[in-house]
Amino acid sequence: MNTYRRGWTLRRRVLALLAVVGVLLVGLAVAEAVVAAKNRAYTDALLTRTGPLRVQGQELLNALLDQETGIRGYAVSGNRADLAPYEQGVQQERDVAATITTLSRDYPAVTDALRTAQQQADAWRRAVAEPVIATTGSSGTAAGQALITAQARQQFDEIRTSVGDLQTAILAEREKGARDIERTGNMLVMLLIVAAVVVVFAGTLMLLSLERMVIRPLTGLAEQVREVAEGDYQHHIAGTGPPEFRRLADDVDVMRQKIAKDLAEVRAARENIEWVNSQLQKQAEELTRSNRDLEQFAYVASHDLQEPLRKVASFCQLLQRRYAGQLDERADQYIAFAVDGAQRMQRLINDLLAFSRIGRLTTGFVDVDLNRVMGDVASQTEPGRQYADAELTWGELPVIRGEEPLLTNLLVNLVSNSVKFRRPDVTPKVRVSARLVDAEWEITCQDNGIGIEPEFADKIFVIFQRLHAKDAYPGTGIGLAIVKKIVEYHGGRVWVDTDQAEGTAIRFTLPARPEDVEAAKAAAEVGPAADEEATATPDGDATATTSDDDAASLPAGETPVPAEDPEPADRPTPVGRQPGGTQDEDPPGGPPGQGTTGGTKERVG
Repeated sequence: MNTYRRGWTLRRRVLALLAVVGVLLVGLAVAEAVVAAKNRAYTDALLTRTGPLRVQGQELLNALLDQETGIRGYAVSGNRADLAPYEQGVQQERDVAATITTLSRDYPAVTDALRTAQQQADAWRRAVAEPVIATTGSSGTAAGQALITAQARQQFDEIRTSVGDLQTAILAEREKGARDIERTGNMLVMLLIVAAVVVVFAGTLMLLSLERMVIRPLTGLAEQVREVAEGDYQHHIAGTGPPEFRRLADDVDVMRQKIAKDLAEVRAARENIEWVNSQLQKQAEELTRSNRDLEQFAYVASHDLQEPLRKVASFCQLLQRRYAGQLDERADQYIAFAVDGAQRMQRLINDLLAFSRIGRLTTGFVDVDLNRVMGDVASQTEPGRQYADAELTWGELPVIRGEEPLLTNLLVNLVSNSVKFRRPDVTPKVRVSARLVDAEWEITCQDNGIGIEPEFADKIFVIFQRLHAKDAYPGTGIGLAIVKKIVEYHGGRVWVDTDQAEGTAIRFTLPARPEDVEAAKAAAEVGPAADEEATATPDGDATATTSDDDAASLPAGETPVPAEDPEPADRPTPVGRQPGGTQDEDPPGGPPGQGTTGGTKERVG
């Protein structure tokens, strides 16, 4: 109690302990930061300077060897073309020397060794290489070979030795850097150990202080409060320990005195809360009805707008056809604006109708083969792909539970978007693929178009949201909103893969059938060894043949690969040919097992 009378309250004691521990930990953190910075600097020097220096040293030796080889070859043949290694080696030597000079600015020994090697190389070129070139060109190969003496070879061996000294100096710097890294690493470990000791000591001291100054007084206070909570509202609460706890006990006793008075108010508040909860439930039900009515209103309003809009569009088109050129240029422009606006409004209403129908008009889920769906997608997107000369390919796709019209609409929107948002002067390529991830099929629509910035990855799925002006890329801005609603209706999710280096990859998931998941697990347990054993011939060679029955069981749009085909079995199989016959020169009917799509490139496989 004397301590408290001198002013050492619980707050002051705790603050003093935390201040001491904080100063120690801050000092240790600063020391660790300094040591870590040195360690990082040493590591960067080892990885980005001494490591590349060793590679550049070897490149320097290779450049010198190329020079000697070129000189020898020219002295033997007298052909100027044989001097190419010499000339390339001289240029490479200069480039490598410049790189080594840049990397070794803090390594004087390496710089000196490089300078010595360069001087010896220059002396060798003046004493041997240049005379051999001049003599061979003027007096013939015999005279040139006569200049390549044992002394000349010895002089080049000295260059080798100098390059070896350079590599030795680089290795010495590398070992020094490794020792510095080890030393700073040990210092970091030691500082961490000291910090851990400080934390443990401070924690122990804090626990002991809390036990004596906090836990015991609070335990006594809690026992008294528990008696009051059990119904003894006349029990007087007396506090012990620090002044803060004694004041807390007085405040709790005041609260005890008000409990009886406040019980009635608590009951009233409870009744009020129950009433508010009931009102919230009613509002939630009303909101559900309102959403349903709003969706019905959008559907009915869209239907009711169709008839007058068709009339406006029809008569505007009649005006355009009948009076085109008869009025002034501005009148023709106004009529064109009216026709365009009516047509865009029709597209907006149709897209809004399609959006409102998703999940409301249902035929029930059935097994849908996405390979067959892709055939329908190819047919529906054929005009746009022909116009853009687009290439559509897809791999082996799964069978999933869903509604085929909605899934077709989903893929049509994705493929159409990929073709629409293409890059100028680049052939559009769209690839649809699937893979099984846990219990879901992850399906990807990949293209090589203009791409999507990461900050707009979520915005594109909002209805009527556009990232470009309608003059640059036409559309209503509802296609990807329809995609998102269809995917979520089937129990999946959709997103944009922002890690693509080129183009756009939109991925979505659909629940896999239980039998597909079990088959994938069984295949994973069996492993590739069973497949090799099943396809191996008695001589140990694996063979792959395709019978007529197998060809008949292939999905629509795929062509069986002959056993003698040297290309991989999983390569894309062409289903269409490029316009103008640049890919295949087959007649319009195409060979057996191969069809055309009006000149649009497609591949399956």
